[in-house]
Amino acid sequence: MELQQMRYVLAVAETNSFTRAAERCHVVQSALSHQIARLERELGAKLFERTSRRVRITAAGAAFLPAARECLDAADRAAAEVAAAVGEVRGRLAVGLIPTVAAVDVPAALGEFRDRFPHVRISLRVGASDDLTDQIRTGTLDLAFLGLPTTAEPREVVAVELARDRLVAVVAPNHPLATETSVPLHRLAAEPFVDLPAGTAGRVQSDLAFAAAGLDRDVAFEVTTADYIARLVRPGIAVAMLPATYAPQLTGITTVEITDAPARVEYVIWNRSGRTPAASAFLTILGIAKA
Repeated sequence: MELQQMRYVLAVAETNSFTRAAERCHVVQSALSHQIARLERELGAKLFERTSRRVRITAAGAAFLPAARECLDAADRAAAEVAAAVGEVRGRLAVGLIPTVAAVDVPAALGEFRDRFPHVRISLRVGASDDLTDQIRTGTLDLAFLGLPTTAEPREVVAVELARDRLVAVVAPNHPLATETSVPLHRLAAEPFVDLPAGTAGRVQSDLAFAAAGLDRDVAFEVTTADYIARLVRPGIAVAMLPATYAPQLTGITTVEITDAPARVEYVIWNRSGRTPAASAFLTILGIAKA
């Protein structure tokens, strides 16, 4: 069994296509198909069901994937450690972040990192804190930047606190609350809200704050990005609450302080097995001291 065969299997599983997998792996399709067929003979089981219209992974293939990913990750880490030992940073840097991260400027740091370490393959995923934490645990991501309520902490990962922030009200410029210096939660509770989906960390911090105050609110609109929150706030369709350090990045809205505002904590996290040389180099660029 060869590492390249495992890479081919993962590529097919992720693309559901031998053609797209071959393009991703920069190899002709016939060579990729030959190597997977050779591996299937060695394993004594079919990894994929092939039809004229689609490719579907088999039960045997699904069982093969987790261990294959672990082997490839271990091989990549070993190669990266060897390169680091001779003063080079290679391998991959897979970063995840929530849309409203504000404690660090991840895009600017990624640009600097690319210029300094051109041999590292960079990828970025934006998602919810819980999903990103899961991807850190499984090794899909090397680093992730989260925002959680003060009542929660990342679990089963290494976590470093970056900053604490409070939420502010976000309203349309012509909204009656836009002229206020500050408002209490009970005045916001009467407004229709736009917020993140129920159960996500970004939503929980607001839900907990209203519940603690004994208030109900109407979350009439659920969206997955802060940009779309702003699109519903600008015309006065709804109000929202966003981190104070993030809200100024949005245009066409007005922010109002909340006297009894909920708070959140931003973290950077990585797998308990340690950081790759690329991840450590990226944190150095961000000015985050080694934990």
